[in-house]
Amino acid sequence: MFIIIAYPLLWTIGMSVNPGRSLFAASMFPESWSFEHYRWLFFDDPRGRYLMWYQNSLFVASLTSLFSVIVAALTAYAFSRFTFKGRKNGLYILLVLQMFPILMAMVAIYLLLSMIGLIDNLWGLIIIYVGSSIPMMTFLVKGYFDTIPRELDEAARIDGAGPLRIFFTIMLPLAKPILAVVALFQFMTPFMDFLLPRIILRSEENFTLALGLFNFVSNEFDNNFTRFAAGAILVAIPIAAVFLFLQRYLISGLTAGGTKG
Repeated sequence: MFIIIAYPLLWTIGMSVNPGRSLFAASMFPESWSFEHYRWLFFDDPRGRYLMWYQNSLFVASLTSLFSVIVAALTAYAFSRFTFKGRKNGLYILLVLQMFPILMAMVAIYLLLSMIGLIDNLWGLIIIYVGSSIPMMTFLVKGYFDTIPRELDEAARIDGAGPLRIFFTIMLPLAKPILAVVALFQFMTPFMDFLLPRIILRSEENFTLALGLFNFVSNEFDNNFTRFAAGAILVAIPIAAVFLFLQRYLISGLTAGGTKG
């Protein structure tokens, strides 16, 4: 498994330090290596496209992660702690929605965003990412909330705390591990996804990294594979940084979130 994972990664790193732009002339361990492609991405590109795409991806990823955590936490808290009409059917609906990939709704998504004027807009992309994450993330967070003893809620109510105060002062601090999982998963999505930005975004200044890097190997006679490799390697930096920042919460969050349904 290590070889399967490491082989394409080593090839990508090797290509990124190969001089020239050809895929067929590149090697995994070049005899003469150079950082010219990294320098070109940041300093030599006259239009500064890579930095612009990086900024767009960070913007979309950060807001998607933030809003997904907020929406998933509030929705999961309602399903975990309250009894209301339609609760059981609501859980069934969320379960069913998880079975259908977002690709099935691409036409509807495009028409909806077109009606509200969010085609070729990063906010439209954020809305779709957050909305599509609700079923899965709600189930994940609800499973974790169900492991928190209800006696804590009852003790807080005796002291006069209302539902929102219980949510912010008791549930959220205790749910940091699962919220870290949601934040990381949703932060990764805009960096990895290609198809949805391809459908929604039109102008180059609004491209995310996945869509922008694709142009390096599609719009210029397929000669920029080494620059594509350099850009792809740099995509891992913010994801790795967020992972390292949240790693102390991730394992406990993933395991505890699946103990109760």
